[in-house]
Amino acid sequence: MKSQGKITILSGPSCVGKSPLYQALKKFYPELEQKLNKLILYNSRSPRPGEKEGVDYYFRSREELKNLGKRKDFLLIEVRGDLQGLDLRELQLSLERGENVFFEGNPFVPQAIWNLPETAEFEMTKVFLSPLSREEIIWLKELSVDLPSLLTDIMRRKLLRRTQRQKGILSLPDLENIEKRAHSAAQELKIAWQFDWIIPNHDGEDSDNWSAFYFPIGDARKALLSFAAILAGKEPHGAERWERGLWPD
Repeated sequence: MKSQGKITILSGPSCVGKSPLYQALKKFYPELEQKLNKLILYNSRSPRPGEKEGVDYYFRSREELKNLGKRKDFLLIEVRGDLQGLDLRELQLSLERGENVFFEGNPFVPQAIWNLPETAEFEMTKVFLSPLSREEIIWLKELSVDLPSLLTDIMRRKLLRRTQRQKGILSLPDLENIEKRAHSAAQELKIAWQFDWIIPNHDGEDSDNWSAFYFPIGDARKALLSFAAILAGKEPHGAERWERGLWPD
């Protein structure tokens, strides 16, 4: 009998709001979140304030990850200057147990996952959280705006605010990391059209709208309602579908 395991993906650029969206789902829709078995990746970067080993990532050195990457059943990818890895045996076993495997993170790892022959038989729901809406992109293109440069500036500001909240005074490596992540966003939006749903969200991880007022408000609320609807198998009124070529190559 064919396994009923599923894969649910929540992806998007760094600081677009994926983590607070997942936390809001846990808080306001626990019945949906409890059905998700979060996939834990390996990461070569150091933990951010509040991150925990084995909960957010398995934090390992670059050397350790390069050694793990020699295994045929270990997926290793360079992501925004960091190495991220996935134990494919763990993924396969979870799916064979019929679990709803949940990935939250950058778009490059899920893109690799859905191209694996091991995952071809399993149902997959792919959600992309975007800092710009389809309508905004079309309008800005009509105005001949340099979209990659604009997006880099948008994400740089979000990342700066988030990192300043976490660390206070920023070091040169902090600023260099912010630049890598901000510039990566334009490359990541190029593949957004390959996702089933795109949820526009201007309330990134730097926004008070997620938790400062207990209830999410603004785009944070709209993103939560849309994501919850998708997980419940309902029509997400705040989500979009993008055509190929919407974001410039």
